[in-house]
Amino acid sequence: MKTLGYYNGRYGELDEMMIPMNDRVCWFGDGVYDAGPSRNYKIFALDEHIDRFFNSAGLLDIKMPVTKAELKEILQEMVNKMDTGNLFVYYQVTRGSGIRNHAFTEGAGNLWIMLKPAEISDGTQPIRLITLEDTRFLHCNIKTLNLIPSCVATEKAKQAGCQEAVFYRPGGRVTECAHSNVHIIKDGKLVTAPTDNLILPGIARAHLIRMCKKLEIPVSETPYTLEDLFAAEEVIVTSSSNLCLYANEIDGKPVGGKNPELLEKLRKALLDEFYEATKEEK
Repeated sequence: MKTLGYYNGRYGELDEMMIPMNDRVCWFGDGVYDAGPSRNYKIFALDEHIDRFFNSAGLLDIKMPVTKAELKEILQEMVNKMDTGNLFVYYQVTRGSGIRNHAFTEGAGNLWIMLKPAEISDGTQPIRLITLEDTRFLHCNIKTLNLIPSCVATEKAKQAGCQEAVFYRPGGRVTECAHSNVHIIKDGKLVTAPTDNLILPGIARAHLIRMCKKLEIPVSETPYTLEDLFAAEEVIVTSSSNLCLYANEIDGKPVGGKNPELLEKLRKALLDEFYEATKEEK
């Protein structure tokens, strides 16, 4: 199959799937999601993603309709049905179904899954960024379905001929991007925002930090500012869809390019880790 969808046990091509109108996602965007890449029919870092998925649901008191083991089994079965093993694997749980009412619906949630072909960028080409004030709410550590601010920011970046938008809070503290984490290299050290309620604890971010420690590159999980961003030796953007990208322009101004050896060491190590974990079985 070229694409594949799942809703509470029903499968089909995405264009053929039908969703009940009384699913609370239709009224309130009431749910959480997670996603990651597959290569050669192997889902990368699946345990980490599922742990975060269940944690997000728990923080919003959404009752999961499956166990972690059951979800892993469903996802792998679906991946195996696809024409290609290089995929974007997306899953979400909504709070359930019922006539529109702000109060929670009782019972287990509804499980959605979506698979489509996708390739991971090798990160060799630079990207351009814009900056925008972060006007989102204070629950950014939860991977909720309420993504309108991120959609608006992504569209503004697209209209500016850029690939991502960097959010900052009042006072200039950089938080994250519209759909990625953002980090800087400063004095040969990785500086990344702490995992408080202003950013999502990215899986690719965690891999970046672990790789830095493996390569004996110092790491500082501390807030940094727009001033730090523009003055950085390198600006790194990470997500599960694009493991390690770098920026050479923000708001039309050149950035980075001052520590290419360190940047390349990280990029190559992270890609090698992904390729090794998803290599084809002989």
